[in-house]
Amino acid sequence: GGTGNPHSRRRMMHVLIGVQVAFCFVVLFVAGLFASTFNHLLHRPMGFSADRVLTLDAATQSDQPSTFWEQAADHLRDRPGVESVALAAWPLLSDNSWNGFVSVNGAPPGPADAEFMKVSPGWLDTMKVPLLAGRDFRPDDSLPGSAIVNETFVRLFLNGLRPIGVEIAKGSQSFRVVGVVRDTPYRDIHEDTRPVVFVPFHSAQQTRDATFVVRTASANPLAMASTLRREITRARVSNVRTQMEFVQAQTVRERLMAMLALFFAAVALVLAAIGLYGVLDYSVLQRRREIGIRIAIGAQSGEIARRVTSDVFRTLVVGALAGFGLGMLTVRYIAALLYQVRPGDPAMLAMPAAIILGATLVAALPAVYHAIQIDPVAMLRAD
Repeated sequence: GGTGNPHSRRRMMHVLIGVQVAFCFVVLFVAGLFASTFNHLLHRPMGFSADRVLTLDAATQSDQPSTFWEQAADHLRDRPGVESVALAAWPLLSDNSWNGFVSVNGAPPGPADAEFMKVSPGWLDTMKVPLLAGRDFRPDDSLPGSAIVNETFVRLFLNGLRPIGVEIAKGSQSFRVVGVVRDTPYRDIHEDTRPVVFVPFHSAQQTRDATFVVRTASANPLAMASTLRREITRARVSNVRTQMEFVQAQTVRERLMAMLALFFAAVALVLAAIGLYGVLDYSVLQRRREIGIRIAIGAQSGEIARRVTSDVFRTLVVGALAGFGLGMLTVRYIAALLYQVRPGDPAMLAMPAAIILGATLVAALPAVYHAIQIDPVAMLRAD
């Protein structure tokens, strides 16, 4: 009855290895999805340049005319190390929103709403948002009056009309489109691009807060933060942030998920490799006599290696297939956390398979080496 024991033990070890490989495949697959999501978000087309841009949110005790804010911006423009300065109601991607239904050329309002944002002349240039048609705001443009719209607005609202000169209205305020700009994310980089209407910062209405958008000459805009904060003497500066911080803040979750998933994937891979090494080593130990006889009757190294590893590779294939099935099930639960990633993409599935195969080959080397080194004469004599 003792002879069955090593076989059942070996079978049990193979089952455990299969489970480990399946788990490892799932973790590597999910890690790949999260890493890819983070990468896509980080490199999605922004439509603006966040490099070297500093935003300073400022507020006053009472409402101030637009000229008050323009004079403060002029003052900042004269500082050394400042490339350009513009004003906006708030920074892009800051989670602020002002939206409303829009009617075009006197027609009833459309079914979707559009986002609005107040910006000064030169804001497009400071943020490096490409102008696709028409012109930027001029100092004599006011709110209501002129408007600049993005590509998504043109596509959703203008039905093939030539955009420049089109009349659009939001409630009682009417605007004439003077320019079209490249799409940019407005509030959140995860959401689809919204139709956006930029309107002049300059208006008859007074305001008690504004954001100074400053493009600096230095690669590290924060180096100028305290200087610029001091220069804004007539308003209280509440927040100084780089535009890059807004972009990074929106990818914190994805960065964290990618790092955690990669850490767990590394741990799972090491455990699976150790398990594979243990099983192979035990297998060689159990089959020393059989391997010795095969070598004695002329078996080549390649055949010995194949015999030692064939069972494990079968287990590996079964484990990987089970992992693939589990991975596809997992996707249904994490789909909301992914961005522009196709889980069924062959590259996404090949990556965990290739990594596990590589780890198996490394784990198999010592066992194969031991098997090939067995001395058949010593084996048979020991018997």
